[in-house]
Amino acid sequence: MLNTPITRSLALCLATSVCGVQTALAAGFMLPEASTAGIGLTNALVANPEERGAFAYNPAAMGFHDGSSLALGTYFVGPNFSVDTASGRHDSEGAEWMAVPMIQGAFALDERWRLGFGVTVPFGLETRWPDGTFPAVSGTRTLGGFSIPLGHPLTSKVEIIDFSPTATYRVSDDLSLSAGLDIYWARQAKLDSTLGTLNGDGHGLGFNLGALYRQGAWSLGAVFRSSATLDLEGDFTPKSSVLVNLGRLARGQSAELEFAVPWRLQLGARHAFDERLAVEFDISRTGWSTFNDIKVRGKHSGAVIFADQNDWNDANAYRLGATYQLDDRTRLRFGYTYDETGQDDDHFSARVPDNDRHLFGLGLARSLGSGLSLEAAYMYVRAVDRDYRGVRDYTGGDLNGSTALAGDYSMDAHLIGLEVVKVF
Repeated sequence: MLNTPITRSLALCLATSVCGVQTALAAGFMLPEASTAGIGLTNALVANPEERGAFAYNPAAMGFHDGSSLALGTYFVGPNFSVDTASGRHDSEGAEWMAVPMIQGAFALDERWRLGFGVTVPFGLETRWPDGTFPAVSGTRTLGGFSIPLGHPLTSKVEIIDFSPTATYRVSDDLSLSAGLDIYWARQAKLDSTLGTLNGDGHGLGFNLGALYRQGAWSLGAVFRSSATLDLEGDFTPKSSVLVNLGRLARGQSAELEFAVPWRLQLGARHAFDERLAVEFDISRTGWSTFNDIKVRGKHSGAVIFADQNDWNDANAYRLGATYQLDDRTRLRFGYTYDETGQDDDHFSARVPDNDRHLFGLGLARSLGSGLSLEAAYMYVRAVDRDYRGVRDYTGGDLNGSTALAGDYSMDAHLIGLEVVKVF
């Protein structure tokens, strides 16, 4: 059986767009950024009835806006992963900057009903460790008198897009409710190790529910997005002809797997101190415990090709956002988030070298007249350095939680968002 589990590759989900994205901006492999307003406010938007950038976070916010709108934007990510191991300092390789799209439409049917459609990339991570980063699993071993490569965790990614149609109903002047679907498309699943390459794609379906209540200067919001299972199918091709000749691996075979993305719950409260200043505090809960036992099987044989157990924990993020109306045409945004990891030492993986993170955001929106506005934002993400030593000795098999991955891990990222919004 192969030593490199598929989950540690899939957990590296590369949430894609025009080019792809190379780092998760929240703990785990989640990418919650869905609008320029969200970037500036570090995603504290679930209780915001004023910002059209809140639609992607809580579709119920559409009920508090007249007319229709279309937002088109992108954000650019510049990530940095590095680790100090027994073989020295190593940086994860890859493109320095990647682009991710943000699309959100809201269409007014009458005074109460709104339809929305969004395209986002809610999950993603890619790491590319050079061969030799982890000495215990680098190089070769002898099997049957032949030398074969060890299961060094090199490059892996999954590219996922979320298409989200939603409907919003304005129950009263104070309350709006929404419901919708999350249609996930894994455009490409790829695991590239020294033992073989898995390529595939697939789909999954989830749902979302939202509510937004406003009373005077206060507003309260809640949104829930269900977990979803992506059914992926692909082909596994061994890299080592020795393993094929010895009968340890098939020369090529179809494979399938079920990969669960976590559920998400976000609750928030917002207070407008006056016509210029408003502050929101949100708590997000992510169901990382759904990212548990994953097995990849031969499509026809049913035999396990890869197996992995992660046992992550559900985790919280605490978000604070503030908006300030500088003048009739200019709005400023500020945000800070503390995002907890769901990955403990028992199942630490170098393919998802996660830790608690601090997010800092700044944003600007400028009205250009005729219902057109231009928005920009910047976010800095800094993970707490992780000094990982391993909880068990590595004796072969699963790398997660073992001393083979011992090292000092660090990560930070810069993010720049640009968006055009048109109100009809």
